Amino acid sequence: MQITDSVVSLTVPDVSASAAFLQRHFAYSELMSADGFVSLGHPGGGVNVVFLRRGIEVLPESYRDDTAAGVILAFTVADAAAEQERLRGAGVGITMELRQEPWGEKLFQVTDPNGVVIEVVEWVRQ
Repeated sequence: MQITDSVVSLTVPDVSASAAFLQRHFAYSELMSADGFVSLGHPGGGVNVVFLRRGIEVLPESYRDDTAAGVILAFTVADAAAEQERLRGAGVGITMELRQEPWGEKLFQVTDPNGVVIEVVEWVRQ
C-alpha cells in the first residue's frame, strides 16, 4: 500500500466554527466543503483535517451522535512559547499553560469552539 496523504476526521456540532478556528489561528485553508463537511489543508504539509457535522449520513449509524471528545489534535512547532503568546495575543484562551515534561516535550493546549483540544508541542533535545 502506498499512502499518499494523511487526514484526521473529527465529528463536531458546528463544522464552520471549528474550520474557522483552524483557518484563523493555525493557517489552515479550505480544500473543499459541502453541507456538513469541510476539508482543510496546511501549506506546511502535515495532516489534513476534516470536520464532519454530527449526525451526517456519511458516518456509520452507530457513530452519528458522537463527537470528537477525548481526541487531541497535536501540532509540532519550533517555539511553543512564542506560539502560546501569539495565540494569547489573538484572544485565544489557553486551556493548559505551557509546561515541560521530563521526557523533553514542551506543550500547551487550546480548545476550539466545539471543544476540540489542540495541543502545540515543541520537542526539546536533552
